[in-house]
Amino acid sequence: MTRVTVVRSIRAPVDRVFSTVSDISQYSRAVRDIVRFEFLSEVRSGVGTRFRETRLMKGKEHHTELDVTEYASNDRVRMVAANHGIVWDTLFTVAAVNGETRLTTTMDARTRRIPARIMIALMKGKLQRAIGKDMDAVKAYCEA
Repeated sequence: MTRVTVVRSIRAPVDRVFSTVSDISQYSRAVRDIVRFEFLSEVRSGVGTRFRETRLMKGKEHHTELDVTEYASNDRVRMVAANHGIVWDTLFTVAAVNGETRLTTTMDARTRRIPARIMIALMKGKLQRAIGKDMDAVKAYCEA
């Protein structure tokens, strides 16, 4: 398993930051690389929500289907995606700290396939930068 963690302090209330990361309609407004999304479930918020996001990466569209598997309002939300034999498990947590909100994003990548494990390990720095870019976008959005 490979784990990447990114932390940002955001000058905005916990509920604003949480609603931004836990609601794909808001998250897609914050993260400009997400060009569209569609719900794949009747559930639109919380556990059971399933959606497909489409991102532009290096000029190409990439689709990811995500399931919300854990949701505690104004505390944490977990989204899981499975692509090409890799499970991408992302946990967003928020906490009030000194008048700001600390947003922690932890992504675990798991696979049984050895070539994929090697690839993920080699990409760890790139993953950290990509998650950091998304969190910087969330920070700018919430502070605006």
